[in-house]
Amino acid sequence: METVAKGLDTPWAMQFLPDRRILVTERSGGFRIVGRDGRVGPAVPASPPVFAEGQGGLLDVALDPDFATNDILYWTFAERRADGTSNTAVARGILNAGGARPQISDVSVIFRQQPSWKSHLHFGSRIVFAPDGKLFLTLGERSLPESRGLSQDLGTHLGKVLGLEKDGSPAAGNPFAGRDGARPEIWSYGHRNIQTAAIEPATGRLWVVEHGPRAAATN
Repeated sequence: METVAKGLDTPWAMQFLPDRRILVTERSGGFRIVGRDGRVGPAVPASPPVFAEGQGGLLDVALDPDFATNDILYWTFAERRADGTSNTAVARGILNAGGARPQISDVSVIFRQQPSWKSHLHFGSRIVFAPDGKLFLTLGERSLPESRGLSQDLGTHLGKVLGLEKDGSPAAGNPFAGRDGARPEIWSYGHRNIQTAAIEPATGRLWVVEHGPRAAATN
C-alpha cells in the first residue's frame, strides 16, 4: 500500500481529470485537486453551502461525459432547509482547474430530493453517467423508522435510484413515468442507502451496493 496524498479533510469521492490529476470532495464542504506528485491544492468551497452534520456534507462528484470540451462537473451534497429538515441535492457547475487557485462557476442546483426530512443520516448520493448520457442518482431512506417504509412509496424519492437528464429533469424511458402517484424520476425503489454505483462497461447495466450493518446486497 502506498500513500498518494495527505492532509485531506474527510474525503468522500474522487474523479480523475483528463490530465490525471485527482478531483476530491471533502465532506466538510470543499473540493481539492491532488496533483500527480501527490500535492494537495487549496480548497475550493462548495456552493451552495452544505449540511455537514452526521453523514451529510459534500458527497459525490462526476465529470460530464463531455468534460474534456465543456468542463462541467456534477456533485451531490446534503442541504439544510429553512424548516430544519435536510435533503440530498445535485448541483452542476464549470470547473476552471488551471492556475494556482481552481474555481467553480455558473453553479446551479438541478435536483432536490422530496420530501426533505429531519435526519442527518442516509443521504445515498452516488451519481454515475450511463453510456446514453442518463445520470443515475442514488438516494437513501433517511434511516428513521417513519421514513424507512417510504422506500416502497413511489410518491417519494426516499430509498430510490433516479434516472435524470443532465438538467435534472426525468430521463426518457424511466419505468414509472406516467403512472398515477409515481414520481417520474424513479428508476428503481425499495433501497436502504446505496453508496456504491457503477456502470458495467460491456453491458451498460447499473450495479449498486446497499450500505448496511448486516451484510451488503449487490443489485
